[in-house]
Amino acid sequence: MYVNDRSQSQPTGLRTEAGLVRGVLRRLHQDLVEGAFAFHPMPPLDENAYQWSRRLLPRRLRRWSRWAPHALVGSLAALIFLSGIGQSSFGFSMVGTLIGSVFSFACTLPIALTLFRPVGAFWLSLGVLGVAALLNPNSGYGGYWSGMASFTHIIVMTLVVLRTRPRLAVEVWLVTMVVITVVCTFRGNGSDLGPFTFFSAVILVSAAAVRAWREERQHVVETETVTAEERSRRTLLEERATIARELHDVVAHHMSVIAIQAEAAPYRVKETPPELATAFSTIRENAVAALTELRRILGVVRSEDPDAFADANPEAPQPTLASLDSLLASVRSAGLTVEAVITGSARPLPQGVELSAYRIVQEALSNTLRHAPGAEARVEISYVLGGLGLRIVNGAPSRLAKPSPGAGHGVLGMRERVQMLGGEMTTGPTEEGGFEVAAFIPVSVSGTGTGPATNASAGEAKS
Repeated sequence: MYVNDRSQSQPTGLRTEAGLVRGVLRRLHQDLVEGAFAFHPMPPLDENAYQWSRRLLPRRLRRWSRWAPHALVGSLAALIFLSGIGQSSFGFSMVGTLIGSVFSFACTLPIALTLFRPVGAFWLSLGVLGVAALLNPNSGYGGYWSGMASFTHIIVMTLVVLRTRPRLAVEVWLVTMVVITVVCTFRGNGSDLGPFTFFSAVILVSAAAVRAWREERQHVVETETVTAEERSRRTLLEERATIARELHDVVAHHMSVIAIQAEAAPYRVKETPPELATAFSTIRENAVAALTELRRILGVVRSEDPDAFADANPEAPQPTLASLDSLLASVRSAGLTVEAVITGSARPLPQGVELSAYRIVQEALSNTLRHAPGAEARVEISYVLGGLGLRIVNGAPSRLAKPSPGAGHGVLGMRERVQMLGGEMTTGPTEEGGFEVAAFIPVSVSGTGTGPATNASAGEAKS
């Protein structure tokens, strides 16, 4: 029984090793053979990678800094080519100089080719290195060309690893060592094989580490970008849910007024025609049904955050600009020096506009308390013919702000409120080191007041 188990384990082990070898050869074939000479140009640097150019280079040269790696590789190839021509013209004959120039071009061409076809450049450089290794190292030509080919091949392998992936460092090194070992064995001279092996291994390991670090950094940047986008999207949805919860009371108030007026209208007219009474009854029934649907929608919105109003009175009316004094008193008690200026003739506005304006002022002052401690703030409210203008500006902070636990998307919520009402909003730092929030909310002349048939109210109910 023991013999049978042993006899069965050996083929299994052989199959496992054979599969491992086939996997390695398949990976080598995919990386170094398939599409080896495919056109794969090196892209220019992205904006995040050349921020240094904005500080060191003139404005006219900044856009060209994206092509700095291409210029560096091209300059390196040209420098080695000119050096090879100069070296060959000193100690060789006219024919040797011509052959040396051609060989120098063959050595440096793969360096420039790495910008477009990196794997193909490796094979071309490896072929030049194999030809140079076959020459007699004792002759003047052989020693010079072999050293130049070895030097340029290490550069080519390094560029290939930096341009592709870290694992190619092992693959190109193994293929190179196999070819050089076979050639040196055929020539019977391998004295320079040891230094070349060690030096090339150190260079390629360093290049693979740099490439791996760049890939990891790019992955982190992409992950952070996706996370920031998801956070912004989630914050936007949460802000819209908050706006929907707040506007529910506004729309529900208008629908309640419609229902009450429709129910009381028949009693205001003597001998009301049956058709008119039926019409008023239908209006009341539709208004009550709309209120029921609003409550259902509000239940869906609040289902994700059942404690949204746990600390507030759900029966309390939504705040308006008439409650601005109490808001200013609250922030003043928290240590903020704030001044309020109201220009124009104050008039009643649609409840949605009043509510959004109050929330914008509230959020802007909260941001001042959180991010600009010790600064003074100013609130400007302008009643103009076409709508309502808001401007909240604060000065420079007098001390460092503590880390805030918030998500930092207060401006996003304010912008969402303004866009919902068809307005415009701008934010940004001031010349004095503070921050400014300016918004304009349009209100039509027929939309002013608190009547249920205003244009703004219709827009709120649609939102």
